[in-house]
Amino acid sequence: MADALVALHALFVVFAIGGGILVVWRPIIALAHLPAALWAAWVELSGSICPLTPIENAWRGAGGEAGYAGGFIEHYVFPVLYPAGLTARMQLGLGLGVIAINALLYSIAWRRNNARRELRDNGEPPGGRP
Repeated sequence: MADALVALHALFVVFAIGGGILVVWRPIIALAHLPAALWAAWVELSGSICPLTPIENAWRGAGGEAGYAGGFIEHYVFPVLYPAGLTARMQLGLGLGVIAINALLYSIAWRRNNARRELRDNGEPPGGRP
């Protein structure tokens, strides 16, 4: 169960960071993505630990395994990306990175959506020209 939660947690992190790409494709996805991205940014900027981490540790303990200290990013992502431990400055950078990446992707989605709306409002048939 704990391993499945780690996989779910990793998918959430990927969605929070890069899910704006899906919003460019289908703007309705913003309804799920925006709260996820804001949550991820808040966890990083506030120095908090995601609530999934203690759940994972509890499940590992129930299964006879040892849990770990710190958060998901510190335990799983940082050992891959950085040989040193997580610092407050790095965590700030991660939070700002989530915001910056998604601000860029949302601006692209917004421009694409407005361009489609203008074409539609100016008499262009839905789906483009025949």
